[in-house]
Amino acid sequence: MKRRATLALLALPALARAQLTRPVRLVVPFPPGGSNDVIARPLAEKLAARLGQPVVVENRPGAGGSIGAGQVAQSAPDGTTLMVTSSSFAASAVVQRTPYDAQTSFEAVALLARSPFLVLTTLDFPARDIASLLAIARARPGSIDFGSSGPGGINHFVTEYFALQAGLRLNHVPYRGMPPAVTDLVAGHIQLLITTMASASGPIRDGRVRLLAYTAPGAPASNPAAPIVRATGLDYEASIWWGLLAPRGLPPAISALLQAAIRDALSEPDIARVYEAEGARPSFASGAEFQAELARDITRFRDVATRANIRAE
Repeated sequence: MKRRATLALLALPALARAQLTRPVRLVVPFPPGGSNDVIARPLAEKLAARLGQPVVVENRPGAGGSIGAGQVAQSAPDGTTLMVTSSSFAASAVVQRTPYDAQTSFEAVALLARSPFLVLTTLDFPARDIASLLAIARARPGSIDFGSSGPGGINHFVTEYFALQAGLRLNHVPYRGMPPAVTDLVAGHIQLLITTMASASGPIRDGRVRLLAYTAPGAPASNPAAPIVRATGLDYEASIWWGLLAPRGLPPAISALLQAAIRDALSEPDIARVYEAEGARPSFASGAEFQAELARDITRFRDVATRANIRAE
């Protein structure tokens, strides 16, 4: 008993001294203005106030996010270099050759936010709900064109997963990014698109596309009302997450310090308002929970890639 008490007392000073003594780089491995950037910037401001150090967002785009991620993986694991990334990180781990291992080169610090995807169709497509979409797709295999932001992107994965779970054969039309895919959906050149609220908010709110369902619970209250796909009887659920990673080897005391600051920052109402504009909600989860979710997504996407023959360009 005395020995355990002594060890506990010795541990307390180490936890109390856990602090960052240099400015923090918050790397976003994508260009400014995207969802990862929008999630990172208000968080950086809140963390700076809580950590007592400047927190600077640095955009390091290129190669589907692997350039910035590679730089983070090679950085010192001292808490001063961190990365905000999304579910696309798990998709890239399956289809890209990267200079790092998505699961062993990083320390998951915390989950930050979540958002469901939206199942959208063009206005002249006859389906009015998921049931009628499935009926049409099963009656005419290969007749429905769906768009994505590119081969091996997160939208490609979640749509192929939808098709596999429903037993459908859909025709993939890849684009260079989501904006041209949304444009072609509005124009009727493709019939189906599964994407985020942020990517298609204008056409959705203007009534230029039809929202059939959300792919998971958790849409902000400001989003249009629609059912969840799973509620229609199909065993399918997918959402996009955003999380914070550090180089592998981050000391537990620094990880605990960061998690406490993040949990507190995400409770701020102004962060919730910024995230809601992206169709997302603050959704804190611990590093261990986030690490487990990342592993599950990589396993699921690897299975989808094999069954749907998904390859990056």
